[in-house]
Parts: sequence; structure tokens; C-alpha cells
Amino acid sequence: MYLNQRPSPSPAAHTPPTAAAHDRLYRTMRTRIMHGEVLPGQALTLRGMGKEFGLSMTPVREALRRLVAEGALTMSSSGRVSTPELTNERIEELAALRALLEPELASRALPRAHMALIERLQTINHTIGKVNSSGDAPAYIRTNLEFHRTLYLRAQAPAMLAMAETVWLQLGPTMGMLYDRLRRQEAPYHHKLIIAALKAGDEPSLKLAVRSDVTQGLRLLAQ
Repeated sequence: MYLNQRPSPSPAAHTPPTAAAHDRLYRTMRTRIMHGEVLPGQALTLRGMGKEFGLSMTPVREALRRLVAEGALTMSSSGRVSTPELTNERIEELAALRALLEPELASRALPRAHMALIERLQTINHTIGKVNSSGDAPAYIRTNLEFHRTLYLRAQAPAMLAMAETVWLQLGPTMGMLYDRLRRQEAPYHHKLIIAALKAGDEPSLKLAVRSDVTQGLRLLAQ
């Protein structure tokens, strides 16, 4: 390098501050919505979110636009932004998507389901049982999704997993409502069947257990 030549700026130097702020807000709100921390039909205002996160309107607006595009939020013709209140038909549609995607992800994960993975799933399921006794809906949803994501990562199918996570995101507020209705006090029964099928290398039983687990509660809501 010549003495009078300046080093090239790092990629981070080209990132506008508002872009970084909007990305942080987007990820924070995405997690909140996916874990059921926001109720169905709850309105979100630019002013309120800007005040909470100490941001100007521009990054808040961009974050909300991304979440609307993913179906995590809805925007009315007047510009009102809120979490969706899902109809029975929409719940059925999202349940059907889970029934298609997640058994396939589990099936693809099965050949790579070593004992360390199975032990990790058992640990997570034990945690879910403890969380249930506390009645903490967001903590339950978070650990429940951790159980599924931990298994599905072994499928090595990132596009399929991304689609599943988009469905989880759209269902987040509704899942919080479902938890309050079911009032579970122990680890999910079908998780135990999933673990047993993984141990046995039983693909048909694994796919059936996953399909039952991801649709049973949602179909109760749609009745």
C-alpha cells in the first residue's frame, strides 16, 4: 500500500445508521410477534414505537413495512398497522401449511438425528414442561419453537425452514391466545412421540407425530 493511500472503508462504514436501527427494530418486533408477546388485533403506532425504542419515524416505518410484507402485521387502507386477527379459514390454511412443511423437515432431519440431538430435544421438552407450570405464554411459545427449530435445522433445508418460520410468525399472536385457552401443565405429548420416533428411526411415526403436534391445537381454535 502506498503511504498516501487510505485503507478501504469496511462494509459496516457504508451502512447508514437508520438502516442498522431499522434492522434491529425489525428483528426485535419479529421475535415479539412470533413468540405471542403481541395480542391479535393490537395496534402499533409509529410514534409509540419510536418512543419505546428511541428512534425516528424513518427506521420505524421501514421495520413495520418489512413485517407487513411478511404477513406478521396488517395495514388498513387508512394506514393503521396492527397484528392480524385470523379468521377460522386463515387458521386452517396456516395449519395446513405446517402439516405440509414440518413433517417433511422432520423426515429430512431423521438421517442426521444423532443421540446428541435427541438428548438436546429431551432437555428442551423438559424445559417446556417447567415453563407450562409458570403460565408464561411467550416463554412456552419460544421454547416450543426452539424444539422444532432444533430438529428442523438438521434437515439442511434452509428455504423450507424459512417458509415454516414465516408461518410461525403469522401465527404468533394467535398461538398466545391458544396457549391461554389450553392451559397446559406439562410437556407436549406429541413431542415425546417425536423423540421416540427419532430414537427408533421410524419415519412414518415421526411424520405423523409432527403433523399431529403442529395442527391439533390450531384446529381447536378454528372450530
